[in-house]
Amino acid sequence: MTDRKDQLAGNLAKVENRIAAACAVAGRKREEVTLIVVTKTYPASDVRILSELGVRHVAENRDQDAAPKAAECSDLPLSWHFVGQLQTNKVRSVLGYADLVQSVDRSKLVTALSKEAVRTEREVGCLIQVALDAEESGRGERGGVGVGGIGELGDLVAGAPGLRLDGLMTVAPLTGPYAGRQQAAFERLMDLSTAMRRTHPAANMVSAGMSTDLEQAVAAGATHVRVGTAVLGVRPRLG
Repeated sequence: MTDRKDQLAGNLAKVENRIAAACAVAGRKREEVTLIVVTKTYPASDVRILSELGVRHVAENRDQDAAPKAAECSDLPLSWHFVGQLQTNKVRSVLGYADLVQSVDRSKLVTALSKEAVRTEREVGCLIQVALDAEESGRGERGGVGVGGIGELGDLVAGAPGLRLDGLMTVAPLTGPYAGRQQAAFERLMDLSTAMRRTHPAANMVSAGMSTDLEQAVAAGATHVRVGTAVLGVRPRLG
């Protein structure tokens, strides 16, 4: 376990240095960017080590993996983010541990999240997942709503009991006009965030950037970066 802790500590230090350097280049303060470590496919023991190393935000994208892991780590001072495509039949389980759902992309999901949040007397943070590879109001290849659907969905979340509209999230698209143009994609997300904050001033969270493109996300103004591989190592194949 000591070897794994040393490995994770070293990786975490490298990522911290990358974020700090990117903030310096962008003229931003380091504390303006929150690191979320994506722990999908990795065991609860790694989550425990990360917590010992000072990580406070972790993310998962598959409820069947996340639920038992979160239960095993329920004694730790962590905020759990759900970042995967979420089916309504998984909402009850996900809200058993997630403090924030970053992948809200349709009205049916908002309704289900609100119902469960009210039932459990919780307030759950929500990010609208923006699909920059989608038609104006369509759905993206990896989930998310097209640019034209953001306003209506944001209003729906903001007005839903038990939910809190925290901001926007995107994944750099693999197709469409922003394919291979991560910084342009993230800058577009920032423009959309500015527009949303005119009607919802508190929705100031912008989640963008992963292991390979966190620098571009920081340069664009992201408040949160989601890093997995660069901290935990190359993931084992699923299936």
